[in-house]
Amino acid sequence: MLAEVDLELIHALQLQPRASWAELGRTLDVDAVTAARRFGRLADRGEAWVGVSPGPRLFEQLCVAFAEIDCTAGAAAAVAATLRGHPHAVTIERSADTHRILATVATANVAAMAYYTLDVLSSVPGIAAVRTRIVTHMFTEGGSWQIDALDSAQRARLLPPSERADYDRARGGHEITAHDRVLLRELYQDGRASYQALARASDTTPHSVRRRLERLTRLGLLRFRCDFARPLGGWPVAVTFWATAPVKQLSAIGHALVRLPEVRNCAAVTGDHNLVVQASLHSVSDVLRLETRLTDTHGGLSVTERTMTLRHDKLLGRMLDPSGRSVGVVPPDVWREPGCAVG
Repeated sequence: MLAEVDLELIHALQLQPRASWAELGRTLDVDAVTAARRFGRLADRGEAWVGVSPGPRLFEQLCVAFAEIDCTAGAAAAVAATLRGHPHAVTIERSADTHRILATVATANVAAMAYYTLDVLSSVPGIAAVRTRIVTHMFTEGGSWQIDALDSAQRARLLPPSERADYDRARGGHEITAHDRVLLRELYQDGRASYQALARASDTTPHSVRRRLERLTRLGLLRFRCDFARPLGGWPVAVTFWATAPVKQLSAIGHALVRLPEVRNCAAVTGDHNLVVQASLHSVSDVLRLETRLTDTHGGLSVTERTMTLRHDKLLGRMLDPSGRSVGVVPPDVWREPGCAVG
């Protein structure tokens, strides 16, 4: 299990994933060398990592879906292993229903989503059926989920109000360029990569890289994130609630749910249910408590199905072992043509 000092460092990096080790050390009351050494040890063991995830306004440009995949008997492990190599299957979860896989899929547009879910997935040996629920609005996604290891004063030092206000005011459409995709590929591998290393990889200057990344984050197209082996950090339970809310209340309910500390993903979707809520919990008994809280607080909300994840095979491009440790990366290049696995 991760130590309390490790969780404090992880929380600090969730707030400021690219802060200097000196800044992080001051917040945690340790020196910069100690902070860097602690994270280096976690990263070497695959127990924590810094990467990137789509910002809220990038979701407005992409097509995202939850694909429920039914496998033939005994084929779920092989199917999951195949999907781990697909850059469009960004997250892969195996549920308590041993023949079912839940994949979070992202593509550049609806046409690419149709090709991937209708043609590519149907050709994977062991897949019997696919039900695709298109995200019509993403209220929040996993990049904003945080643990609660720091006190309020420490959090305030790492996330000044002015930075939050500047982000909230960012507006304007923007496209991810081919040059940006090179940077993203490197940042999925190491979200704390230096500007110098990123400049070498993209054949430009460190100043240009820094300016570009600052613009992408200001526009809400890119978000840095720190994640960790959740079973080792005290969050071994992941649950997905499929729910239905009155259409006129859906937006208000969705925005209210994202304020709950357990909620990791929340999205309006197509299909029999119009809302999906994914949460990280400390215990199995928390599943019923959270569901009761959701329905008691929002009288119009009806949870019609709940699925517990037994194993994350992949989390936003990170391939995970059974304990949630990172063992490799398949960068989610969702702009490429579907159907090409990454070696």
